Parts: sequence; C-alpha cells; structure tokens
Amino acid sequence: MAERYGVKRQTLRKQYKEKLSNYRKWSQLEHAHDYILYPENIGENLSLDETCLSNGDVYTILTNKAAKGRKGALVTMVRGVGTDSVSGILRKLPHKKRLSVKTVTTDLSSTMMLTVRKAFPAAKLINDRFHVQQLMSEAVDQLRICYRWEVLDAENQAIKKHRQKRKEAKNQAEKDSIGK
Repeated sequence: MAERYGVKRQTLRKQYKEKLSNYRKWSQLEHAHDYILYPENIGENLSLDETCLSNGDVYTILTNKAAKGRKGALVTMVRGVGTDSVSGILRKLPHKKRLSVKTVTTDLSSTMMLTVRKAFPAAKLINDRFHVQQLMSEAVDQLRICYRWEVLDAENQAIKKHRQKRKEAKNQAEKDSIGK
C-alpha cells in the first residue's frame, strides 16, 4: 500500500500506529504487554489454551466458542501459563459474567484445569477431543508394539526350536551313518 501511494513503508506504519489506529489512546495500552481483556466477548462456552510465539513467549488464550474464530472470539490473552497469574487476570472479568460461563474446554493440562476452577467456579470442564484422541491413539500404538514384540518373540522361539531339532536330527543321522 505504501508503494501505491508513494510513501515509505516505515512512514506508513508509523502514521497508522500513531494517528489512524488510535493506538496511543487504546484503553489497554498500559498492560497490553502482559495481558488484554475483552469482557464483552465472554460467552457461555469458552476454550482455554496456550500458544508459543515464534520469539519463545508463551501466552494463555481464552476464546468464545460462539464466535467460531471470527471477530469477538478473543476474550483474553495473558502472557505466561502459571495458574496464579492467569487466573488473577481472568478474575478481572466481571464476576457475574464469569459465573454465567457454562463450559470451558481445555487440553489435559492440570494447570489449565486449575486455572478454570479458580476463574470460572460454576463452569463444567471439558477435555478437548484432539488431546483425548491423541491419548487413545498413543495407547493403541503401545498395545500394537507390545503385541508385535510378543509375536516376534514367539517367532524367534519357534526358529530356535526348529534349528535345534534340525541340529539334533543331523547329529542322529551322523551317528546312524557311523554305526553302520
């Protein structure tokens, strides 16, 4: 866009940030480095998960499922994953809204589950199906490997027995040929 209007990219970026976007007047500018909150986006069914950015920073993200990833989906984004720090920020959401939350879907992390318990005491915890399916898949794979080793051990035992019988038969044949 900068090229189209004959403006340097850096100049356009600066003008957008300082003038057009009202970034400096943003109500969350003071704490945006640590967290952002959008209480108006809270709904009855939420998802809580963590993500790692390319620079290595880990954030906990709470989203409203009803928005289906579109505008209004983000309820909060908190730097870090610690239960105390994340639930402390989530408790800044209005108490009445937090009590209206019916379900919160999380991965199988005990930290995330404890965070939900502290911030949304009336909500039902739901484990997301991806992680449940992943656990089931790993369990089936472990069984498959276990059974495969049993089959291989049985095959090796059968081969050993067969070789032993052939050896004994060969020795017996040699004895018989010598005895004649």
